[in-house]
Amino acid sequence: MTALFDQLRTAPRAVLSRLGDDEETRRPLPVSGMLAAVWTLGVGLAVLTTLTLIGWMAAPRGAFGEGLPGVFRTACQLWLAAHHAGFAIPGGRIGLLPLGLMILPGALLYRAGLWMARDADLRLRMPARLPKGTPRDVENARRRAQLVLVAQAGISLAAPYALLAGVIALVARNEVTQPFLGEALVSHFVLAFLTGSVATARTIGPWRSMLRLLPERARSLVAGTAVALTLQLAAAAVLVLAAIVVNFGEIRDRSDMLSPGFVGGLLLLLLEGLYLFNAVIWGLSYIAGPGFAIGTGTLVAPTGVKLSAVPTLPMLGALPAPGTTPAWVMAVIAVPFVAGAVAGVVMARIAPTPSIEAAPLWGFVCGLSTGMMAGALAALSGGPLGGARLSVIGPSPWEVALSVTLEVGVAAGISAGLANWWLISRRPAVAPEPVRKAGAAITKAARRVRPHDRNARVLPGHWMDGTEADTQPIPVIKDDWPDEHAAAAAETFGGRDDSVRQHDKQHDTRGDRKDIVDESDDRGGHVIYMDPYPWERE
Repeated sequence: MTALFDQLRTAPRAVLSRLGDDEETRRPLPVSGMLAAVWTLGVGLAVLTTLTLIGWMAAPRGAFGEGLPGVFRTACQLWLAAHHAGFAIPGGRIGLLPLGLMILPGALLYRAGLWMARDADLRLRMPARLPKGTPRDVENARRRAQLVLVAQAGISLAAPYALLAGVIALVARNEVTQPFLGEALVSHFVLAFLTGSVATARTIGPWRSMLRLLPERARSLVAGTAVALTLQLAAAAVLVLAAIVVNFGEIRDRSDMLSPGFVGGLLLLLLEGLYLFNAVIWGLSYIAGPGFAIGTGTLVAPTGVKLSAVPTLPMLGALPAPGTTPAWVMAVIAVPFVAGAVAGVVMARIAPTPSIEAAPLWGFVCGLSTGMMAGALAALSGGPLGGARLSVIGPSPWEVALSVTLEVGVAAGISAGLANWWLISRRPAVAPEPVRKAGAAITKAARRVRPHDRNARVLPGHWMDGTEADTQPIPVIKDDWPDEHAAAAAETFGGRDDSVRQHDKQHDTRGDRKDIVDESDDRGGHVIYMDPYPWERE
């Protein structure tokens, strides 16, 4: 009876444990991705609709369209702008969109990706059996399986998310603004794929293990690119904040000219904060050399500033005055070289190469990847703001990419070559970890072996390794040898007299057999002589 009560008490727990491990309880990955995409769009549109409704109540009548449908349509347009999808307007297009607005869908997609990975239980979808081979082969197979799983999860989230974005783009149309459907689909797919892949990789392992999904060389390239780009963005952020502090009076005067009111002032401050990320990327293009434009025929660069009438956005009051810049401003161009030098050292430490000539080449490849990333950021940070004079705002992507590639690539190549040479020159002094472990194991095993007799005669190893001085005469088996087996039996059983033993001893021609290669005892009193090459002495 006690056993029965114990089974009834533990039955619910056992059932629940089996239910969690059952294959049928897990949703398919595409279904989890669809649910995650719907949740992201629903929450994001709810947040933007709330903010738009607050602005509609504070703005003049008719600013957001007719009633609540116009408010929701404006929220849909903001959602598309958060993914950097442009709009067509009469006489031009809107492409200068705040990058800070991408934080909202990015954060929601990341949370949705984590939920999707847990809901589909991606940890149990890893292959249980890996191909046999060396540890490196097994590690490469596991890495490829993890990358395939991450890509599948990213596509499972991005595909339905992009399809739903197409519906939102159709809803957001009105008489003035027409969203570009192609840009909406591509931007939503790319953002969802990147964030979903990162979230899935985070589910598989901690942050520090994400780079281990890549091979060693690709890992070093990604790390070097991230270091170089981060250092330049940090320097650009410091430059932008310093310009805002120095020109804060001009920014305040521009804000007073707009007289937005309390609610409008908060929304204006939020808008400027969202455009602050664009300004940081413009600062990166400034320290790289090409600079940026605020309209056609304008330029803001370390070599000089040429401006005309600029938009009334208060944050643009931080721009430098037109004219020639001081000579010390040119020192900002040293930032990409310093970032490239640090990136080269990081690459050499992660993946040193025994080839001295290859390290500078990989350093320049790091500069190329950094330049491509900087060019992509420059393209995202700028864009037209209508037509005519405001059709060109922001940095030139190809100029930024070329400048950053040359500056970072040259510095990274030199530093990677020097760091790699220093690491390779120090490496022979310290044995690799596997070699040290193997040497310690061999030494430990050798200590357990008993020492041989010091008086034993040392024979050569293999017979083919011996020299002519080490060889010994090969014995010949003759028919006239006495029967040593009979003599051994007589000595054992006493079947022969002393005269016979004396006669055998006189006629025994063996003596000390110096020509015997090997001899052994069969534990029965018989001595066995072995001749390994009898056919050669016939």
